[in-house]
Amino acid sequence: MALPELLSQFVYARLAWALVLAALLASVWPWRLPRRALAGLAAACLALTALPGSLSPAWHLGLAFQYPSGLLTGLCVAALAGRWRSAGGTARVLPLPLAALLAVTGTLLYLDAFGLLAGGYYYAGFGPGAALCAVLLAAGCALAAVRGRGRTQACAMLGALLLFSLARLPSGNLWDALLDPLLWGWSLVSLGAAALRALPSGRAQAVESFSPIKE
Repeated sequence: MALPELLSQFVYARLAWALVLAALLASVWPWRLPRRALAGLAAACLALTALPGSLSPAWHLGLAFQYPSGLLTGLCVAALAGRWRSAGGTARVLPLPLAALLAVTGTLLYLDAFGLLAGGYYYAGFGPGAALCAVLLAAGCALAAVRGRGRTQACAMLGALLLFSLARLPSGNLWDALLDPLLWGWSLVSLGAAALRALPSGRAQAVESFSPIKE
């Protein structure tokens, strides 16, 4: 089991939380954000999370959620890039297959963590099989990106896997590179929005406003 360097974890946490905060704030901003304002928002989030100790929002977020997963960070980067290109944005939810996969995986991991399954699934993310799993997942993501199938999500996951493989970030556990409580919650909201879209009524539009990321 190889763990990341403490300094790299510290830098990653501050930078990742800054990107997540910037994406969240940009998504709930009610008006159109020009590029200069978007850049200013990102810079302000970076400056805030760089503050020492409890002055930093990253410190409080870390107490509640530990580290953002590499996948969540990559999706936030993609959302900010999309807003930068369009200088606007519409509400987005996760694609249904990815949302379902994350929701099921997260549920199993949390049930295991609470001792209701006791299968040791989370701790397997530290084991030698995690490296092989990361390689196989990275190959699948690269293939999907080349074929243009869910390219944004595939590239975000590939970046998370590379970050885990090269620097063991964020925690040295493969599951932490691909999932965290915020991303799990986003997947559940996405599934709920998809379920409402399938209903004959038009209530799906109201639910999509709860999506935590806009592109």
